[in-house]
Amino acid sequence: MLEPIVDPTFSDSSYGFRPGKSAHQALKQASEHVAEGRTIVVDMDLEKFFDRVNHDILMSRLARRIGDKRLLKIIRRFLQAGMMQHGVCIDRHEGTPQRGPLSPLLANLLLDDWDQELEKRGHKFCRYADDCSSYVRSIAAGERVLQSLTQFLEGKPRLKINQKKSAVALVSERKFLGYRLLPDGQLTIALASLQRAKDRIRQITRRKRGISFERMMGEINSFTIGWVTYLRLAESRRSLRNLDSWIRRKLRCVRLKQRNAKSIATFQQTLGVPWSQSWTTAACGKGWWRTSGTPSAHHGMNNHWFEIQGFKSLEAR
Repeated sequence: MLEPIVDPTFSDSSYGFRPGKSAHQALKQASEHVAEGRTIVVDMDLEKFFDRVNHDILMSRLARRIGDKRLLKIIRRFLQAGMMQHGVCIDRHEGTPQRGPLSPLLANLLLDDWDQELEKRGHKFCRYADDCSSYVRSIAAGERVLQSLTQFLEGKPRLKINQKKSAVALVSERKFLGYRLLPDGQLTIALASLQRAKDRIRQITRRKRGISFERMMGEINSFTIGWVTYLRLAESRRSLRNLDSWIRRKLRCVRLKQRNAKSIATFQQTLGVPWSQSWTTAACGKGWWRTSGTPSAHHGMNNHWFEIQGFKSLEAR
């Protein structure tokens, strides 16, 4: 009921948790700003935003648009509802209850002041929830924007800027929604996104989990397909090719450790590895990771073998 009333008043540069808006639209808009020559980004991050929303300020913003006092009272009670912390119910004096359908709408309502201020100053920006990037043409301009916006947000909205995560830098040195922008506006995968993907693969392929190789392959495919689908705007074929190679080696490592020396030799011979090479690998005293990188392991468990097992290549997708 609130969304058709409140949402149309928001800025077109706000993309988070809004109907008809998406992270990919925000990325395309950011790419256009950078391609126009705005290669310096003012990356601002709010410190514990959802935990520090001032109820009185938020309700005053809502009252500008909603005249029904009964509805305002209900929303106030929603904000002040207690929360469980370490098994104890405590009162809530600030912040919004997260994972609720109303919280994203209220967050955008409070941050709309931020958007209006940026538009009034003529800045080019993209905001997704509390993650906002403004694009300027020089470091000096960026420093002025960061300083003035920090004063603005810590004024009436009473929001606090996370100084450690906020910065003025070249667009290629910062990430936005999991992507990295190049000076020509091209989108690539951020290094932090690649690292998080590897961490997730490491969790899935932990050899002490005690699950079958087929189930492990299925879990990897489920994660990587969703991950690369979100990152489909990135032009990073080499990064995906390297990640494919790294995942296949992790799976070779798992497959080899599930067997003893005789089984490893027999298994590799069934895959077409010569008898001498298979036994050389099986009797190898190296660690499992080094063994998974040997020529015989690559020869037996090659890319075609992985396709038969159902492995979904990130590069191909």
